[in-house]
Amino acid sequence: MRARAAFAALALAALPVAAAPCTGTVYLTFDTGHMEPAEGIAAILDKHQVKATFFLANEKTKRGDTALDPSWAPYWKKLAQAGHAFGSHTWRHWYFAGDTRGGKIRYAPMGSTQGELLDDVALCAELRKPEEAFRAMTGRGFDGLWRAPGGRITPKSIEYAKGCGFTHAGWTPAGFSGDELPSDRFPSARLMERQLRDIKDGDILLWHLGIWSRQDPLWPQLDGLIAGLKSRGLCFARLTDDRRWIH
Repeated sequence: MRARAAFAALALAALPVAAAPCTGTVYLTFDTGHMEPAEGIAAILDKHQVKATFFLANEKTKRGDTALDPSWAPYWKKLAQAGHAFGSHTWRHWYFAGDTRGGKIRYAPMGSTQGELLDDVALCAELRKPEEAFRAMTGRGFDGLWRAPGGRITPKSIEYAKGCGFTHAGWTPAGFSGDELPSDRFPSARLMERQLRDIKDGDILLWHLGIWSRQDPLWPQLDGLIAGLKSRGLCFARLTDDRRWIH
């Protein structure tokens, strides 16, 4: 009798434990950056089996190339094969500074007043160029999404992008990770405490694949954030898993 009971207990222990039901869904997103933590972030996502949405621009990296250089093909292929979603973050990662009366968009590097005026054709080319590079490396395109650098949009940028198949995706206030903020004024522990407390169902989380200005990188805290939010019953999904973002 005892042997049968012990065998039954072992059999029950071997059964997979059902995951706790989701009480809400959040959307983890990443913009490109200097790319130093790119592999580490991918490993964290894989560890937690989380699918995210990536917005790609051809930004300079710490290894001396750019994020959409063909040398990054193995990385982007791995993420594409893992089932993540992708969108445009513009090619040059310049900023939209306003619309002109003639219907063009002022587009300039950060901190500069010297740039270009984009019409609808030029705006679409700026969004499509990262997709072309990504397709050449992975064999697939983007998912009809884009995010303006710094989240700075104009009415015409939204209109023209929509006309060439791109819907803008920003982020929610609680989802702002703070990885762009100075470390001395915004230490990682305080940023994580805020996010674990404030993030709720429906929030879009913003992180970067490396920030040049932050001295104490925040990205290693992503592991604990995902675990903490999951413990609250929040599940993770790609933006494309929400029908609001499906064309």
